[in-house]
Amino acid sequence: MTTPSEPGHDQLDPGLSAIMSERRQLINLAYRLLGSLAEAEDVVQETYARWYAMTRRQQEDIASPGGWLMRVASRICLDLLGSARARRERYVGEWIPEPLPDRTEWISGRSGGDPAERVTLDESVNMAFLIVLESMTPAERVAFILHDVFGYPFAEVAEIVGRTPAACRQLASSARRRIGAARTPAAPTARQAGIVKDFKQAWEAKDINALISLLDPDATAIVDGGGQVSAGLRPIEGREQIARYLLALAEYAPGLTLLERTVNGQPGLVAQRDGVTVTVAAFDVPGGRIKHIWAVRNPDKLRPWTAAQH
Repeated sequence: MTTPSEPGHDQLDPGLSAIMSERRQLINLAYRLLGSLAEAEDVVQETYARWYAMTRRQQEDIASPGGWLMRVASRICLDLLGSARARRERYVGEWIPEPLPDRTEWISGRSGGDPAERVTLDESVNMAFLIVLESMTPAERVAFILHDVFGYPFAEVAEIVGRTPAACRQLASSARRRIGAARTPAAPTARQAGIVKDFKQAWEAKDINALISLLDPDATAIVDGGGQVSAGLRPIEGREQIARYLLALAEYAPGLTLLERTVNGQPGLVAQRDGVTVTVAAFDVPGGRIKHIWAVRNPDKLRPWTAAQH
């Protein structure tokens, strides 16, 4: 549960305090609910627009500005999730949540950007987790995120979702079962980083046998091009097929530079051409082999990565 800001003695605008202290929390919430940083930022902007549409007296009557902002943002997200399903049915090819821009190199541990403006990187923003969230109904997703991730009691979740507390408890329980069924024990981060590094080197060397050895026999690769760049319209299944696809891509798109970067809190790869990010890849590495690859190539989803380079 978010803690409301304590107003200072010399504060002139109660709304300013809410903005300064709650923006990061609102981005955290909206990104997890929508899987899109761009949409999350739009939600936060709309939330604050509604705050400032009120009179000063109305603002002062709200005991917890932070709590009010979180409730409004949650309701906006709930509405957007309903329409998002229809939009994604019309989406060209596979849809992958928008990867979070983070310039951390997991070898050196360096990080760029203002930490206060970055979404908290934990299990609830890794790509495998977000993919499971996409399979939930809007109400399940909102109830689960608000209760299990942000610690909201079901009585408050019920007010946001428009269901009874008991119904919200059932929604969160159903979502929890989905998460549990999909979760596989992940290798330690250092081990993941080593495997992804070996994968990068094998791809650069065009070593098909090395690539195959790093992939699980039942590995799956999903590429999101959004219809704007060449990408498979369906998942690529099987390690041999994935390895052949990667080598064909290396021939088709020469001159790529692969960088080791943190993608949604875990070791990933970023491909750049002439300094512009053209692909961001996230990996699921249970045990000692890569089980899933999610590669985002849609330029619209990569704009924050390009902006983060400047």
